[in-house]
Amino acid sequence: MGENGRSQQDGQDGQDGQDGQRARAASRTAVLVCQGRAAADGRAAVGRFADPVAVRLLRAEERTVVEQVRAGTPPQGWRERTGYESVRACAEVAVPRTVAIDEALRERTGSQLVVLGAGLDTRAWRLADLARTDVWEVDHPASQQDKRTRLAAAGAEPAARSVHFTAVDFAVDDLATALADAGHDPAAPTTWLWEGVVPYLTREQVRATLAALAGRTAPGSALVLNYQAPSAKAAAGRLLTRLLGNSVTAGEPWRSLWKPQQLAALLAEHGFRTTADHDLLTLARPLDTPAHGRTSLRTGRVAVAITAAEHR
Repeated sequence: MGENGRSQQDGQDGQDGQDGQRARAASRTAVLVCQGRAAADGRAAVGRFADPVAVRLLRAEERTVVEQVRAGTPPQGWRERTGYESVRACAEVAVPRTVAIDEALRERTGSQLVVLGAGLDTRAWRLADLARTDVWEVDHPASQQDKRTRLAAAGAEPAARSVHFTAVDFAVDDLATALADAGHDPAAPTTWLWEGVVPYLTREQVRATLAALAGRTAPGSALVLNYQAPSAKAAAGRLLTRLLGNSVTAGEPWRSLWKPQQLAALLAEHGFRTTADHDLLTLARPLDTPAHGRTSLRTGRVAVAITAAEHR
């Protein structure tokens, strides 16, 4: 990483000595999403979607299935084929979700971007629009350490002005305190990005997180949010996958699903007005991308909300 990236890592250094148990808690979902983006790079929605950094964050054994998906050559064997289909399906979901979020961020590029549950997100390393933006990547200590190891191995240079690694376990840690300690300025407008996290939190944890960020949100701020709507078919599919134990994400169950009107009401309680909320299938149509897993595209959603103060 470059000088800016290194200078903002001090807050994470204390996490380097976490015990082996926490180290093993690095998110497998984050790896799967990264594989999906790598598989789609240059193959889907060309001109609207691109993530050349994703493949660089993957280890050699994680790239094998990506290469198979890109070549359209499914492997033999039930478990191998299941892994192949998981990455293929993830690529299908990742394209419209990433395009919608990237375009929302470009419309609201400011001096501060906070990525909640950053996982292996690559935006701070691939979006030139962030050249004048300070980015805070908030994630579980184990997942964040895993990412920093991958970034170092890849020799990735940030495109953002700076990257602040901020270790937070959303289930137990105080987000507001962590951000304050990491130098986030609550008086300056902030764009909050919350992608691929909400389903894995309980409703109480979602409310607590929104309350924490609302307390550090200045007028002119925005929240870009990805979440999952209820679906009996999707729930049955995930349950079957967990019971069969044939998914790398089987140990990371969904804990909360939201109807759009429920989420809009919750955001309003915390000072945000929803200006857009679309399912991924709707977002995928103008991109002319494959839509085999229509259930996943129908239930996944991207919402954009802005501070109510902007409407006064």
